[in-house]
Amino acid sequence: MKIKKLLYLCLGFLGLALGAVGAALPMLPAFPFLLLAAFGFGRSSEKLDAWFKGTRLYRENLADFVAGRGMTRRAKIRVMVTVTALMSIGFLMMHAVAVGRIILGCVWAFHILYFLFAVKTLPEAAKAEP
Repeated sequence: MKIKKLLYLCLGFLGLALGAVGAALPMLPAFPFLLLAAFGFGRSSEKLDAWFKGTRLYRENLADFVAGRGMTRRAKIRVMVTVTALMSIGFLMMHAVAVGRIILGCVWAFHILYFLFAVKTLPEAAKAEP
C-alpha cells in the first residue's frame, strides 16, 4: 500500500511542477497537469491535498472547474488555443499517417466541443469572488 501512495505522491508533485511551468509559459497547458496534481495529492495525503487546494495556483486555475461551476471565458480560450496549437504540431508531423491525422482531428474536435458546450462559462467577475 505504501508504494501505491508513493506513486500517487510522485504524480502529484510531477503535476504540480508541470502545472506551475504551464502557468508561466503560454505553450504548456497548466490545467491538465494541475488536475493530475489534485488527483495525485488527493490519493496520497490528506495534508498535501489540503495544502494544494489552498494554493493560489489551484484557486486560480482549477477550483471553479472542480467545484462544478465552470471556467472563465479567458481560461477556456487559453486551454483551447494551447491544445489546438500543440495538436496542430502533431497533425503536421503525421503527414504520412492518415489514420493518425483522423484520430487526432477527432480528438481535437471533441476537445473543442467539450469546452464550448459542456463546460459552463463563468463571467470574469465571478472568478474574483471567494
